[in-house]
Amino acid sequence: QVQLVESGGGLVQPGGSLRLSCAASGFPFSLYGMAWFRQVPGKQREWVSSIDIDQTTIYADSVKGRFTISRDNTKNSVDLQMNSLKPEDTAVYYCNTRWGDKEWGQGTQVTVSS
Repeated sequence: QVQLVESGGGLVQPGGSLRLSCAASGFPFSLYGMAWFRQVPGKQREWVSSIDIDQTTIYADSVKGRFTISRDNTKNSVDLQMNSLKPEDTAVYYCNTRWGDKEWGQGTQVTVSS
């Protein structure tokens, strides 16, 4: 069975940094592009960043230059380094395949506030 377990969230001040991690299992990880998504109450889940099987990365305009996605195929993990955090980055962050077609994990809460 597919399992996606996010961790690393927390409360940080504007301008601070966090590193999120996603542990994946139950599918051939190295054959899938992976992505991070985020969701705030009352709004749809939005795509944040993707990393392809060849390590090519893309980012939403709202996080470009501040976030960095990476993957480790030996550990079946996807990380999201978040720098220069803004209050509008506050959300629950989820990982999934690039197409979001696996069962969602519980996510990890990121709160950016003074």
